[in-house]
Amino acid sequence: MAETLRLTEERIKKYLEAGRRFDGRKLDEFRDIKIETGVSKKAEGSARVRIGKTEVIVGIKMDVSTPYADSPNKGNLSVGAELLPLSSSRFESGPPRFPSIEIARLVDRGIRESKFIELDKLCIKEGEKVWTVMLDIYSINDDGNLLDAAGIAAVVALKDAKIPEYDEEKEKVKFGELTNKRLPLSKNMPITITAHKIDGKFIVDPTLEEEDISETKLTVGSCNGIISSIQKGNSNPLSVEELEEILELIEKVEREVFKKLQKFIKE
Repeated sequence: MAETLRLTEERIKKYLEAGRRFDGRKLDEFRDIKIETGVSKKAEGSARVRIGKTEVIVGIKMDVSTPYADSPNKGNLSVGAELLPLSSSRFESGPPRFPSIEIARLVDRGIRESKFIELDKLCIKEGEKVWTVMLDIYSINDDGNLLDAAGIAAVVALKDAKIPEYDEEKEKVKFGELTNKRLPLSKNMPITITAHKIDGKFIVDPTLEEEDISETKLTVGSCNGIISSIQKGNSNPLSVEELEEILELIEKVEREVFKKLQKFIKE
């Protein structure tokens, strides 16, 4: 097993040195992206995203609750991720572990910091009642780059979502009964792109085998080149020059990914 992994690593690095990927892609090229919306009949909004063989589903549920103490006139956002054992033998049932916590936090940060959801428009009564948006991420198959797939699925699901009916007299949400009102969203739709460094080369949308030998990574949430969130993963450092190279790469790739998403996005 160890010998097989070593040979795979050597072959990946050999291909990267020649400026291409083991699967024939360019270093800055995503795999095929496929998107479906409305995949859940019980959710207020939902999306299934496939990037190559990697697949995730995101569901949106909404309820009325009290606002957070530090934002009495804004709605709430809650993001959770569950990496299901059916998607990879590496995942186990039980309490959330670091990979699922990391995905949830990075998707949350990208949405929150970009102000994609206009949370102030989700206030029903200041200090007492606001809409809470619950965004749940589920992995279906992991063949690398679950994080970016989750980020894309999250914004598409939010675009798909409609606000449910709310009975003000009974102070109760009529689950299953949707209004024609969509979530109040800004034009700052964040696209999550993660760049990985392997043997001095930078790639996007890694396969699982490429992720396994990644030396370090940088995840950026941005819209039209404007960065709203950024986080470095792994312990290996990046030089200033390498950081500039990565940011240029991500800006280019973000524009290309956005073009692919446009036909799936409901305005």
